[in-house]
Amino acid sequence: MNKYWSPIVHELDPYVPGEQPQDQQYIKLNTNESPYPPSPAVSAALQAYDCDQLRRYPDPESARLVEALAAYHGLQPEQVFVGNGSDEVLAHAFQALLQKPAAILFPDISYSFYPVYCGLYRIDFETVPLDGEFRIEVDDYRPGNGGIVIPNPNAPTGIALPLSAIRRLLDNNPDSTVIIDEAYIDFGAESAARLIADYENLLVVQTFSKSRSLAGLRLGTAFGQAGLIEALQRVKNSFNSYPVDNLASACAIASIGDEDYFRECRQRVIASRERLAGALSALGFEVLPSSSNFLLASHRDRSAESLYLELRSRGILVRYFKKPRIDNWLRITVGSEPECDHLLKALAKILD
Repeated sequence: MNKYWSPIVHELDPYVPGEQPQDQQYIKLNTNESPYPPSPAVSAALQAYDCDQLRRYPDPESARLVEALAAYHGLQPEQVFVGNGSDEVLAHAFQALLQKPAAILFPDISYSFYPVYCGLYRIDFETVPLDGEFRIEVDDYRPGNGGIVIPNPNAPTGIALPLSAIRRLLDNNPDSTVIIDEAYIDFGAESAARLIADYENLLVVQTFSKSRSLAGLRLGTAFGQAGLIEALQRVKNSFNSYPVDNLASACAIASIGDEDYFRECRQRVIASRERLAGALSALGFEVLPSSSNFLLASHRDRSAESLYLELRSRGILVRYFKKPRIDNWLRITVGSEPECDHLLKALAKILD
């Protein structure tokens, strides 16, 4: 059947998400989902929703949601873009802002969707190595590039850059679009959204999937000056003019309005992360300092692949990347306290 494919399809190397097996019940610590349910306000919004509205197309501009996000982040509505998950928002950004003659730059250990977008949109790229401690060094991102994409905190390392480093990166590259991918920003790092007024080349991308427990809803957003947002809108309206459905908008607005629940869940994840990091260290793991809802850990005596397989056989999923530099590391999502305890007990038995 592949004789019917377009030529580019033969060249694509698609993104492989974390496994979602259906053969049994697993403790899922492999896809960085929240261990806690969405805000009760989200449930109330669903119950109150008038299902008759589902026969209508949603507002193509998602005006109420955009206004809620703008107010929450201290921005103007024309500085906000929304889409079906941050992956779609990033895809639009790659197409709208990064198809340039020069190669774009992103870290060599980073979100593995970035090179996939480059293949899809025929964008040249170069990877910039993390340093020996798996940290991003912003001064290695030299001018003359076609754009820069950096996750902050980085994934899968979990290490965050301070806002001063982001500012230096922007100052060093005034002629390049700089995309800061903040999927995990709420777990201990500072958002670059506060820098938008100062930098016309800055685009900040966030998601409702992690800290707001809405991964199944598929909702992402971007913040930037009006010129960048207009570029995203032009691509969106040439692809899908109704990207965010009515239900998603209603749930997202409800979530934004429940700040107390958001802060409570975030702090619970942070507390569990620190406890888990300490316990893993006591079991002989090297654990990178994380500002996200996951940990990257490597055991001093056991290979990451063998530990991954042992845990999987015991009904616990973690993420193993068979890639250079991190092929002896496991990425472990911070689960609920009982899930973390179950993981630690299993590891203690395996390592005994």
